[in-house]
Amino acid sequence: METPEHRSTDPRKVRGHLDVLHHVAIPVQDLDATVDWYLERFSCSVAYRDSTWALLRFRNCDLAFVMPGEHPPHHAIVREDAESFGELVTHRDGSRSCYLADPSDNRVEVCAPDHLEMPC
Repeated sequence: METPEHRSTDPRKVRGHLDVLHHVAIPVQDLDATVDWYLERFSCSVAYRDSTWALLRFRNCDLAFVMPGEHPPHHAIVREDAESFGELVTHRDGSRSCYLADPSDNRVEVCAPDHLEMPC
């Protein structure tokens, strides 16, 4: 449990200055069926789609569906100082990021804000 002496005084963590969770990417077996299932049931739109992944836009966050072996399951966080986390790779959409592993070996994509369309 967080106690007052354990609370962060980092100004970036003060309300209104939190990092942005851009998207969560989960693996799927059938990209077309998965995208169609979400579009039929929820109010969202397709922001990007190709044969290996699709990005659905919701009001507050994007949801990516990835084909196993093509893209790793991960969540993406936007940081102004993304390059301080590692060498950034430029993707086909112009976005730049690097991947890290958290202590539980979950993949975390750290994205630079330039060329990145924000979900909200």
